[in-house]
Amino acid sequence: MATDKRNRDIKRNLQGLLNGSVLASDFVRKQMPYIILLALIALIYISNRYHAERVFRETEQTKKEIEELRAEKITIQSKLMRNSRRSELLRMLEEKGSQLKESPVPPGKIYYPKKESE
Repeated sequence: MATDKRNRDIKRNLQGLLNGSVLASDFVRKQMPYIILLALIALIYISNRYHAERVFRETEQTKKEIEELRAEKITIQSKLMRNSRRSELLRMLEEKGSQLKESPVPPGKIYYPKKESE
């Protein structure tokens, strides 16, 4: 007997849900502001989740680009160090047929006398 009543209640609630009469009940009308608030919070939560995932993907992409650029920087830096050696510079000047030659006199310091302040 109790299961028959429970089955009828479930059937009536499902029919009310399908035909929309549940939305017209006093209980649901009183709770409508809270339902709208919950729906709004759910939309904000979903939007925040998508935003966080996008930021995470962009961060990972940027990390990969930084690693690639760092490797490129190290390569360029080593080439620059190799090409700026004295022997390498002299070799490149000879290959280009330049008239520049290495000075036989070592560089010296130039000293200026200090001015007396007035």
